[in-house]
Amino acid sequence: MLKTGMIIAERYEILGKIGTGGMADVYKAKDHKLNRFVAVKVLKPEFREDTTFIRKFRSEAQAAAGLTHPNIVNVFDVGDDEGVYYIVMELIEGITLKEYIAKKGKLSIKEATSIAIQVSMGLEAAHNHGIVHRDVKPQNIIISTDGKVKVTDFGIARAASSNTISSNVMGSVHYSSPEQVRGGYSDEKSDIYSLGITLYEMVTGRVPFDGDTTVAIAIKHLQEEMVPPSVYAEELPYSLEQIILKCTQKSVNRRYGKMEDVIADLKHSLIEPQGDFVKLSSVDNEAKTVVISDEELGEIKHSPKKRTSDIAQLEDEEYDTDYDDGEDDYDDDGDYRRKRSSDKKSRKKHKAPNTGLTILALLAGAAVLVAAIFFIGKAAGIIGGDSSADTSQTGQNTDASTEEEGMVVVPDLVGKTEEEATALLEEEKLGKQMMGEEISTQEKGRISSQNIAAGTKVGQYTTLKYYISKGQQTVTMPDLSGETGVDAKQTLEDLGLKVNIQKAYSEDDGSGYPLVNPGYVDSYTPEAGSSVSAGDEVTLVVSRGLDYGNSVSVPSVVGMTENDAITTLGKWIDVQVTEQQSTDVAAGEVISQNPEADTTADPDQPITIVVSSGNEAPAAQTDNTASVADTQTDNTAATQSAADTSAQQSAAVANGEVWKCTQTLNTPTGYKGGAIRLELIQEVNGEMTSTQVVDGEKLTFPYTLDITGAPGVSAGTLYVSEQINGTYQQLGQYPITFQKAE
Repeated sequence: MLKTGMIIAERYEILGKIGTGGMADVYKAKDHKLNRFVAVKVLKPEFREDTTFIRKFRSEAQAAAGLTHPNIVNVFDVGDDEGVYYIVMELIEGITLKEYIAKKGKLSIKEATSIAIQVSMGLEAAHNHGIVHRDVKPQNIIISTDGKVKVTDFGIARAASSNTISSNVMGSVHYSSPEQVRGGYSDEKSDIYSLGITLYEMVTGRVPFDGDTTVAIAIKHLQEEMVPPSVYAEELPYSLEQIILKCTQKSVNRRYGKMEDVIADLKHSLIEPQGDFVKLSSVDNEAKTVVISDEELGEIKHSPKKRTSDIAQLEDEEYDTDYDDGEDDYDDDGDYRRKRSSDKKSRKKHKAPNTGLTILALLAGAAVLVAAIFFIGKAAGIIGGDSSADTSQTGQNTDASTEEEGMVVVPDLVGKTEEEATALLEEEKLGKQMMGEEISTQEKGRISSQNIAAGTKVGQYTTLKYYISKGQQTVTMPDLSGETGVDAKQTLEDLGLKVNIQKAYSEDDGSGYPLVNPGYVDSYTPEAGSSVSAGDEVTLVVSRGLDYGNSVSVPSVVGMTENDAITTLGKWIDVQVTEQQSTDVAAGEVISQNPEADTTADPDQPITIVVSSGNEAPAAQTDNTASVADTQTDNTAATQSAADTSAQQSAAVANGEVWKCTQTLNTPTGYKGGAIRLELIQEVNGEMTSTQVVDGEKLTFPYTLDITGAPGVSAGTLYVSEQINGTYQQLGQYPITFQKAE
């Protein structure tokens, strides 16, 4: 055990022990090089001479260091100092999910679902990098003080490959999958099982399998059916219970195939709690003869592109072996075929006595097989058919699908129900994603807005994002006294109000100090307790402190969080914020400022701060940094009205101005090297427009953009998608800025 005050690697000062695990102790420490607090995981003394444990410990660092995701604890450093093996990680202020469940008894449905979605997103990122956690449990899930959920302790995670075999059960037995407790192969579906058990505990307050010994619990995972969670949580929605049951199937083939599907169903359950959309396969599906319906046969017939690969897959298909069958009977494909060949020779030695009858039976069987292949092939469109009719049909389909090279017109979803929107989008072969709820003038439950304007031409399979209306609501103005301008603005926006922020100098309190400190709320209208309608605009006046003229001392904000820095710089009329990727500075902390601290500057001029985005690539940026002046302006620099903006855009068009974006786009998270589609969305004269910037090209990242935007429009959003298995899947969206070309 390390003592308080010890220095590791001449850099990390141990401040105190904050946790312990099976292999390591965790300490809070201060990184004196970067002046920040971190968590340091140190291998326990009894394992330092064990090369196997040291290898596993280093493996943890290597696995976790390759993962960068908002729902995964970041790893900053790894090393050893005179036999002390350590990993330096992001310090998360908060409590574990286990502690949170113990504190609340059981969680609300929405809270449990939200946590499960965030955990799933973190695990999905790990799985996409070939990393399986293998120890998913509430103890390894941290809820930070700001509500962010992060997965930690990839202590037994290893890069998953086609020949990965786990010989030991290393996870906690209450949450371990049947294949883990059996000592068999474990993969992403093992994490899905453990997530299901964790979700069960969140909504019921208990684990499904418990016992006096680990062996007893392990046997229950293998043999016993769990009590449905609705028995302990009567309010549990049907869809969420089905998700839990599908995650925790004992057979891996009956669980979800990937985290992406879990996330989709969890989000769907928030929209349709009692919906019957979770598909559970029956136990004896594999033992039954499946009859293909006419509808399914039609789908097969009209999917010629997939047929070749499907047939090849069927030809190469091998029988699955259960996890407890022991080692396989072959080492590679060649040995497997030789064994099959020897089995055939063995069977030939035991032919039935009546060889003639056997030959006749074989010939008859062959004839039946040929006939079956002919008719099935004809039905599926592989063999024969009415060539003229087929040609006509194909020609019509080809003309329809290739019209304007696969471009379609975006329908108007606003005011529609989700069912109506789904039908419209499916007709145009467009994807959809519900982004949440918002207050609007639309009827509650109907679509209130969409990210791509109706009438815009986009490529097929583009994903449209939309919001569902909460309807119009009346809210009461809260008491904002004593709050910072940043916090007050967030409070008002969370109530669905539009916030017009102004900044003004404060009066002297008579003793040389301002009545209201810089960066804090000075006044607001309407006053606290007033009733306003959601969507109304309210005015928030933020204090600039006392007026010292155009030469004031610049305070140091390096190392502060972004919000604290903006508050500290409350005297400045315009604080501009830009992001920069950094592995040394924690996400959200200020890396540098301009002007620098302890100099003098005019507070009526802009001041710039650079904020770390951590290991995550920041949104694309230029030297023209993203301004937050819209959150900190006085009467002389108030936000332009929509009418003024429209007039400015019209003037820009008339003058023939060219507005360019030449920012640098870093490698998107999850990018696998496929073809890229870049789509620009801008608001022009109150309407959303879409422009295809790149379509179907392989790009080298970092990638320098060269985009011409709408004249007079200084901002836009760039949607980045990658082509995977023939369809585009969105990797991320980035706010970008445009400047008038000189």
